[in-house]
Amino acid sequence: MKLKSMFRKLAPFAALLGLGSPAYAEESVLDRSDADPALWVLSDDDTTIYLFGTMHALKTDLVWFDDAVADAFGKSDELVLEMIPPPPEEMAGFVQTAAIAKPGSGLSTVLTEDQYARFAAAAASIGLPPQALEPMKPWFAGVTLATAPLQQLGYSAEAGAEQVLQTAAAERSMQMVGLETFEQQMGFFTGLSQEDQIAFLMSGVDDMGEMKETFENMETAWAMGDTKATADLLNEGMEDTPKLHEVLLKNRNAAWAEWIGTRMESPGTVFIAVGAGHLAGDDSVQSMLAAKGFTATRIEY
Repeated sequence: MKLKSMFRKLAPFAALLGLGSPAYAEESVLDRSDADPALWVLSDDDTTIYLFGTMHALKTDLVWFDDAVADAFGKSDELVLEMIPPPPEEMAGFVQTAAIAKPGSGLSTVLTEDQYARFAAAAASIGLPPQALEPMKPWFAGVTLATAPLQQLGYSAEAGAEQVLQTAAAERSMQMVGLETFEQQMGFFTGLSQEDQIAFLMSGVDDMGEMKETFENMETAWAMGDTKATADLLNEGMEDTPKLHEVLLKNRNAAWAEWIGTRMESPGTVFIAVGAGHLAGDDSVQSMLAAKGFTATRIEY
């Protein structure tokens, strides 16, 4: 299994953009005051559905919620996201039961001496005492280690597309729907074997030095609406891990396409916002919809 690929695909569930991705080759300079992320639409006589690919954490100075995106959102009466966050107490309960190891089974007991040394050095490099992560299961330590530098790098989940859209929807008393539950999304982590959890953690440890470049590449590809680069950055290497590709991408996209097909039978205007990687590549939601006879058209703006 390609560890970078595994880390890149699981990290978005914890408001990450991914680690260890290739350099973004686009030579154009990003205008941060006028980003134009990709947007699609499918419609019939009484139903319109917009498809918008999101990034879960962004810099606060990137202006994207305007032009065609704001127009489509303003016309919509329903916001559909991958997941509606549950109350904080529910999240805390999940962490306590599913993310914290049993006493005596902390990181120092499951990592080799070399792995622990590399982990400790990576944690210390961003100001996290390794002892603070000791009680965590490897997958949760990996998530914590990877999310910690976001603020230092200028990225914020509060500025991420989902949070911005949720805030705007709440201000309008707009109906919000989740395609998946919190438990389902976290199941992608908890369902990993201990071996794969450790691999997930160590892939993040070893890619820490590339984080700044990676986040910049991801944000640029998304902001410029470059779906090919987005597919390469988010989904690169997945063809070499068929099971992971099936569970994290293909099956979910198929389920969402099924949901969209059913929703097209009811009138209304819907704005669907899911991770940009799901709307790029050969197994994208749009491809799944095409197989069902639905055409999602890119909105040029």
